[in-house]
Amino acid sequence: MIHLPSPALRGGISLAEALLHRRTVRSFAPRPLSLGQLSQLLWATYGVTDLRSRARTAPSAGALYPLDCYLAVGAKGVERLEAGVFHYLPLYHALEATIQGDKRREVARASLSQQWMAAAPIMVIITAEYQRTMDRYRERGRSYVLMEVGHAGENLFLQSVAIGLGAGIVGAFDDTAVAEALQLPARHEPLLIVPVGYPADAAR
Repeated sequence: MIHLPSPALRGGISLAEALLHRRTVRSFAPRPLSLGQLSQLLWATYGVTDLRSRARTAPSAGALYPLDCYLAVGAKGVERLEAGVFHYLPLYHALEATIQGDKRREVARASLSQQWMAAAPIMVIITAEYQRTMDRYRERGRSYVLMEVGHAGENLFLQSVAIGLGAGIVGAFDDTAVAEALQLPARHEPLLIVPVGYPADAAR
């Protein structure tokens, strides 16, 4: 496991400012993120806020937490991190390396060849294991999972803005091709891909 720095619990801008400035970004500067920035992004998306109850930053029906976050990191995409695919482990606030090498172009090809995605230093891929929720809530559980990924995705967007980054959003992709590119477990279905980095107009 690669343990991440502790997230900051006080931000530099208000929630209202983050909402005001949130935009979808599709052009990124060739500038790496710090490990601290990555830590903050993943914690905000789906991190643990209370170790005793295991509550997360996103609400979850029945506190069943059916989502998993994967990370596709490019070469020199994150300081002190090799290119590869990583699985975020919220309870440990750590990464587990699953694949070596840059898989961003493969993910972009699987996303109807949206090659702008591959310029982002990282992509956060949020997946769902529906059965975790459907075992309790049956078919209604599928809707609850989709609500949850919306909460997690917006957390990621707003945190990106709050630390001076930008995020895109991709929902048009071939599920099977994305899963194969990232070698996802069979039950982890990709729902959302969020490229993150410095917006191109912020390069300096």
